[in-house]
Formats: sequence, structure tokens, C-alpha cells
Amino acid sequence: MPFSNSFQIAIDGPVAAGKGTVSRLVADRLGFLYVDTGAMYRVAAMLALEKNCSLDDGPAIAKIISEAKIEMNNPKEGEKDGRLTTVVVNDKDVSWEIRTEAVSKGASTIAVHPEVRSVLVQKQQKIASTQNVVMEGRDVTYRVLPEAQLKIFLTGDTTVRAKRRHLQLQTRGQDTSFSEVYQAIVDRDTHDTERATDPLKKIPEAWEINTTDLSIEQVVDLIVNKVAAMQHQDAR
Repeated sequence: MPFSNSFQIAIDGPVAAGKGTVSRLVADRLGFLYVDTGAMYRVAAMLALEKNCSLDDGPAIAKIISEAKIEMNNPKEGEKDGRLTTVVVNDKDVSWEIRTEAVSKGASTIAVHPEVRSVLVQKQQKIASTQNVVMEGRDVTYRVLPEAQLKIFLTGDTTVRAKRRHLQLQTRGQDTSFSEVYQAIVDRDTHDTERATDPLKKIPEAWEINTTDLSIEQVVDLIVNKVAAMQHQDAR
């Protein structure tokens, strides 16, 4: 399926709607680069924690990440250890270092800083400017890639999303009750939709896909077929 640089697919939506898995598989099917913007906020939190920088100091964190070299790559054969993406910071693979609970909480804290978001959005836009990408996050359809050829908003029933996340955590060996996971998702939805800077929202031109009653494979097929139809239309 031929593509001209750069074809951009932006996937937005709430937590546990399947954004990461769907984006990774769509990227694999199309031969695109998968970019997890949330991982870049985790990188920012990790660097701030390493330098004992206050997570409330937006300007200081923005300076730290503006000076950092952040690379996002599709996993190579020897890196297929369950990761969705390979994250390299200053030439060091930190793909799993950024997945700790401390970094996760830190990422949520620093994501509210406009200075931090501004620096990371610029880095994300630079990545997408020269290659075909599937980029997912909570502001990519309107802030990061406003000119993306395909904008998607993945959503789903809160209970179903909580069940998916609970199963995911159990698979990782984390003993958390379903009620705790459900409440965490409700709280995260509220936090994401009500934050002052780049809140979670569906823009009118985004294609909404409700994943409640769909398998991952069905969602991936929908998107890949949509892209194929768009390419066919452009070729006419």
C-alpha cells in the first residue's frame, strides 16, 4: 500500500480504550512508525525525578526535556519483550524504566504544565513531519497533529475499559481489585476532561469508534480498511 511522506493517523481517547494496542497493530499492518505520546510525558517525569526536580516546576522540567534527545522506534527483533515501543533517551533504552508506578504518577502530575506540553508537542510534531506515523495520546487530534489525514477517537463503556485494565494489571502480576481499577479510571477520565491545558475531548471531525463490543482485531481492521479506502480515493 503506497504512501507519500507523511501520512498521519492521530488516535485520541480516554484511558483503557485500547489506543496503545490498536495503534501498535495498525502501525505494524501499514508499516508506519508508532508513537506513544504518553511515553514522552513519562520520559519527562523520569528525567525530573532523576534530577530531583520538583514535579510542580513546569519551566524547570521544560528546560530539562528541551535539552534531552528523545527517540521513539518500533521494537527490533531482539527488543520484542512485551513493549509496544522502544524509547531511547540520550542514547539509552528506557522503555521499561518509564513504566514504573512512580514515573506514571509523575507523568500525570507534569502533564498539566503548559511549558512541558509545549516542548513535547514540538518534539512530537517533528517526529511526524518526515515519516508516516500512527500517533496516540489525549490531545493528538487537535493539538499535536491538527492536520492529520485521519483522526480517530477511541472510546468505550467505563466498566468494559476497567475490566480490560484490570486484566492487564493481573497479567503483569499486580494484585489490584476491580473496584480500585474502576474508580481509578473514573478519576482519570474526570482529570483528563477537566484539566485546563489540552483537555481530553472529541473534536467534530474525528471518527469515533466505540470499542465496547469490538475485539482489538475488529478495530484494527476498521482503521486499516479506512486508510486503504482513503488511499484509493486519492489515487483516482
